Amino acid sequence: MELFNLGKKKEDVIQNIKVLGAGCKSCHEMYENTKKAVEAAGIAVEVEYVTDMEKVMTYGIMSMPGLVVNEKVVSAGKVLKPADIEKLLHKLGH
Repeated sequence: MELFNLGKKKEDVIQNIKVLGAGCKSCHEMYENTKKAVEAAGIAVEVEYVTDMEKVMTYGIMSMPGLVVNEKVVSAGKVLKPADIEKLLHKLGH
């Protein structure tokens, strides 16, 4: 199993990515930018776009869009460029 993770601990492997938003233009742009960054980084994970406000509120963010990696909020309140998201994903273990 360790070969599959390339020696990384389970918590260092990106298992899920979510963009939290209300469906507005900025939130949709963040979703598209995140998909581009994931593709550029070569990460085999689906990016989920969460617009259900009850689910969004469980993450405790007050401004959107939000970016959640492995169930941890890593960005909120601003639209990140694909290159910035890719850098963030590398810092988080990919």
